[in-house]
Amino acid sequence: MSLITTIFMLVFVTELISWIGKSALLELVYTLYLRIFYSSKVARQRKLKSEILLNKKELLQTSAQDQFAKWAKLRRTVDKGLADLEKLNGELSAMRSGFSLKFNSAVWVLTAGLQFVVGWWYRKSAVFYLPPGWFGPLTWMLAFPFAPAGSVSCGVWQMACRRVIKVGERVVKDLAAGAEPGAVPTEQQGDKKSS
Repeated sequence: MSLITTIFMLVFVTELISWIGKSALLELVYTLYLRIFYSSKVARQRKLKSEILLNKKELLQTSAQDQFAKWAKLRRTVDKGLADLEKLNGELSAMRSGFSLKFNSAVWVLTAGLQFVVGWWYRKSAVFYLPPGWFGPLTWMLAFPFAPAGSVSCGVWQMACRRVIKVGERVVKDLAAGAEPGAVPTEQQGDKKSS
């Protein structure tokens, strides 16, 4: 893949992740992770919750004075179920925080870290060359900091790609919202009669 395409794809993936949101991606990936690797724990948690709710319902329907033995047994069952559920929730919570740290680190490495490495590795390379005389004396700014004169550097190309993608995002959001960005308000009926 050429350098121009690589940088564009890196910037696009980074912006796509920021549009979707890291937290939404984390939720999606964590849900898939649990279903694939820890489906038994999730099923156990769901089963415990339903058992506790059924036992609580039965406990509320049982009179503590008239049927004390049954009420006490149900109470112990509910308490034990709540303790087991709390322990299981603690395990899943610890697993989630560890997963969150690993996921956020991986996302950073695959987006910002990779952009930094590509920009540093190709800092003296030209992404592409401009025809002579297009920008006159400002050509050196496009080659900033280390690219050859008359070319566009990786850093400038990353900034240009990011800007174009953000403008594209704004246009898509405006179209999706039904707003017409270039619409001019028309005159009202009252304004026409007074003139």
